[in-house]
Amino acid sequence: MWNESSIRMREMENKVLPLTCLDLANFDLHQSAVSLKQACMDCGFFYVINHGISEELKEEVFEQSKKFFDLPLEDKMKALRNETHRGYSPALEQNQIHGDYNKESFFMGTEGLKDDSLGAKPFYRPNIWPDSDVLPGWRTTMENYHLELLRVCKAIARILALALDLDADYFDTSEMLENPIAYMRLLHYEGMSDPSRGIYGCGSHTDHGMMTLLATDGVMGLQICKDKDMKPQKWEYVPSIDGTYIVNLGDVLERWSNGLFKSTLHRVLANGQDRYSIPFFLSPSHDCLIECLPTCQSENNLPKYPAIKCSAYLTQRYKESHRETRASPENRPK
Repeated sequence: MWNESSIRMREMENKVLPLTCLDLANFDLHQSAVSLKQACMDCGFFYVINHGISEELKEEVFEQSKKFFDLPLEDKMKALRNETHRGYSPALEQNQIHGDYNKESFFMGTEGLKDDSLGAKPFYRPNIWPDSDVLPGWRTTMENYHLELLRVCKAIARILALALDLDADYFDTSEMLENPIAYMRLLHYEGMSDPSRGIYGCGSHTDHGMMTLLATDGVMGLQICKDKDMKPQKWEYVPSIDGTYIVNLGDVLERWSNGLFKSTLHRVLANGQDRYSIPFFLSPSHDCLIECLPTCQSENNLPKYPAIKCSAYLTQRYKESHRETRASPENRPK
């Protein structure tokens, strides 16, 4: 239940933030880049339209996601996440530092081929999948959607490159986005958040990678804080709009741009309704060196962040945000 202070907080927070729309069908890439640059400097969140992902595929993915989360816990635990975070995470299993409650998830990502050197690297390990007899066609649907989301992210990356005064194909290299680390996460929220008690659907955080592409079922809940240093913090809702995806920048792009582009704090408040969402997290390749881009530094604007390999940075951030859980004998599915 909301107490008096949390109700006042809700009234202050109950604002909807207007965002820029990036139209991937716009042939004037310069115009798109100018508009996108302002959005990335302002809040790091925007919508993408005319992305080419069919509504039929999106609806099928959400239907399949709900089918998985509707399974008995015993069946879901057969796909319990492994040491590389792929698979099912039950509610309350995740790190509680950020106040995440009543959220369950399923994580899957890019896989390396068995005869491919990438296959031996932790961010390209095989996925864990539900039993195909229980959920026929589930894996195929998810893999097809993953490919479509990756395609859209690469299209956005070309406009981001222009917005950073780089060539459009700057990120289209094997060290960057030809062999990306790309994760998709199915999320199911339930229950009621109470910020006054530190209880959230998903607590405040920034995303680790280059960018995140988000689809939701339309249930309101996502909020962003454009100025994390403001006291008290001002949180604004970002609604889902039919036919669009929400895009936000991650920490890797903030580091690349020397702080010019924003990786913004965001969170989810649960309102008692079941809420389903699917974020897609894109990062550059395992061996990519994350260092200040040439167009984002000068004698008067030196690099603010030390160079670090992408794999080392992501590993560090995952350790900070996940509780170390192993499928020990007592929690392995019987």
